[in-house]
Amino acid sequence: MKKIINPFINGDNGNCFGCSPHNSNGLKMDFFEDGEFLIAEWEPQSHLSGFKNVLHGGIQATIMDEIASWVVFVKCQTSGVTTELNAKYRGSVLTDHGKITVRAKLISQEKKFAKIYTEILDHKGLLGSQAEVTYMIFPQEMAKKKFEYPGIESFYEKE
Repeated sequence: MKKIINPFINGDNGNCFGCSPHNSNGLKMDFFEDGEFLIAEWEPQSHLSGFKNVLHGGIQATIMDEIASWVVFVKCQTSGVTTELNAKYRGSVLTDHGKITVRAKLISQEKKFAKIYTEILDHKGLLGSQAEVTYMIFPQEMAKKKFEYPGIESFYEKE
């Protein structure tokens, strides 16, 4: 697995709820690349629970949207915006049983849209939720000029 560097943390976008290590209320997610998948191991906090220590469904959707955006950055090599997220909740993801695993992979990429499959696995590795996320993706030059996309090389350690 290869660590994905967050090139946004010291810029104007450095307070992202999903990935910024500087957002005290945020999720502080880190990502790794493993073949076609991006992966995050993440420890849910109790203040993000809904009913009886179950990770709130809205937070689960946010987590899946966040990792999908990183698939756009790394696998599509551009930036984009979410146009659709179809989540399905399959089992309880608990906030008091340790780390969970979030995975995502690119399903398809057309000229303007990327489809991404995401899933959250509970502390036992069982499917908790899954989503298909559609992103409208921007041409790379537009992503660099208007959306501060730093280029694919910024997401990896220099060798």
